[in-house]
Amino acid sequence: MRGSGGSAGGLEVLYLHQHFSTPAGATGTRSFAMARALAARGHAVTVACGRYAGAETGLDGPFRSGRREGRVGAFRVVEFAVSCGNAQGLAARAGAFARYAARASALALSRPWDVVVASSTPLSVALPALAARRARGTPFVFEIRDPWPELPRAMRVGSPPLWFAMDRLADAACRNAAAVVALSEGMAETAAAHGADPSSVSVVPNGADLDLFGPQIVPWRPEAARPHEPLAVYAGAHGRANGLDLLLRAAALLRAEGAPLRLLLVGEGSEKPRLMAEAAAAGLANLSFLDPLPKPRLAALLAGSQIGVQCLAPVPEFAEWTAPNKLMDYLAAGLPVVAALGGRAARLLADGPCGIATPPGHAPALAGTLAALAASPARRAALGAAARAQAVRRWDRRLLAARFCGVVEGAAATPGAARVPA
Repeated sequence: MRGSGGSAGGLEVLYLHQHFSTPAGATGTRSFAMARALAARGHAVTVACGRYAGAETGLDGPFRSGRREGRVGAFRVVEFAVSCGNAQGLAARAGAFARYAARASALALSRPWDVVVASSTPLSVALPALAARRARGTPFVFEIRDPWPELPRAMRVGSPPLWFAMDRLADAACRNAAAVVALSEGMAETAAAHGADPSSVSVVPNGADLDLFGPQIVPWRPEAARPHEPLAVYAGAHGRANGLDLLLRAAALLRAEGAPLRLLLVGEGSEKPRLMAEAAAAGLANLSFLDPLPKPRLAALLAGSQIGVQCLAPVPEFAEWTAPNKLMDYLAAGLPVVAALGGRAARLLADGPCGIATPPGHAPALAGTLAALAASPARRAALGAAARAQAVRRWDRRLLAARFCGVVEGAAATPGAARVPA
């Protein structure tokens, strides 16, 4: 250990994740779980983050010179006053990414860390790690949560010059990382395409929090849901990539059929105001919206629901290049899942089976599947039991965190594995 903040033999770890949140927030908690696991193994962990919409960092003191810091459980958090969220436009988010990268770079260069973890998205989080690699020889782990620029390019978000620049940054990150962590096999393939040594790439998927979600949670349902009305919940971002117009079309078909089912969309994003306005204009009384919920409250909602819904825009690349954490929440909660997706998600739901995949973008298939499950409590129970069993057997976040820690420790022990760019 080069620093002085850890126990004997521990590493000084800088964990860069702009969108970090504790379970008190309404967004993903993977970095919280991984940082906690690293700290439990005796490492001194500093998480550097920004102010992400829906996140709760665990800090509540004032910002001084654009930052605040403190202990959150067993690790330290440095939070920069850089606001970012899905409701912002592309330019505003790009500015937030650049400001965070600049502040995080100064932190990365401020001391001789043993290893840096750079968790993307955004892809710009690689810049501080590359700066520390070049200036100090600090090894880093590059974690790919969403492959950029592959996904923006597939959705035609941005422009060719921007995609070219992101390609070069992704190349530099993958080629110079001591190790790459990908959340799916498809993401691992993109890392190799950017020049990562295949032997340095590990797949560590999103995991299920079996303590936060599950049959032990007291159920809760919103007032809009009638007591005996099956409730199908989508909990996640409301952006272009999520393709939630499909759920509005499915709700219209379900209403026309008189299916006794309520669709509930929980979350926020740039598309939410439009979706709410269109649902109101169409008179979709069987569809409701909720603001983002803290994870414990979401766990209670899922415990009171009958179906988990996963939806993405019908972009072929999404089949293998995405790993939404909402799916793990549904499985841990023991909910049968209906996913308008192919590829990895469809294969996962076939295990058990614990859910049903419908063709991407096909509203009649989605509505028909939801109506059939709403009418069959026995089938819902069987699929839900298989979902919880799969979460316990394959996706326990504690086991996946141990694998993640092993990758980080291995990267710190073999700094020569990283390659300095020519």
